[in-house]
Amino acid sequence: MDMKVLAISKDLPGADEEQFTEDILRAEAGKVWELYQSGVLREIYFTDTQEAVLILECDDAEEAHSHLAGLPLVHAGLIDFEVKALVPYTGLARLFAPRT
Repeated sequence: MDMKVLAISKDLPGADEEQFTEDILRAEAGKVWELYQSGVLREIYFTDTQEAVLILECDDAEEAHSHLAGLPLVHAGLIDFEVKALVPYTGLARLFAPRT
C-alpha cells in the first residue's frame, strides 16, 4: 500500500555554489520530471530558504530514499534529504469520543 512520504532537501557541508552548474540542475529537473510522470512524486515546492520539499507516494520511506538517491544532486554529493513517512492524523476522533 502506498503511503505519503515527506522529503526536505538540505545542502551538504562542503557543497559549493559553483558546483550547482546549469548541466547538473537541468539533469536534476529531468529526473524530477521522470519521478512526477511515474506517479512517485506528487508535489514539489521550495521553502523561502530554497529547500526543496517533496511529497512522494511510495511503499515506505526506504523506497523514497531509493528514488531520491537517483537524483543527480544527491548522486553528486551536493544535497541529501530528510525523509519522513506521513501517517493519517487521528486527533479529530477526540471530538466524537464519549466523555468519561
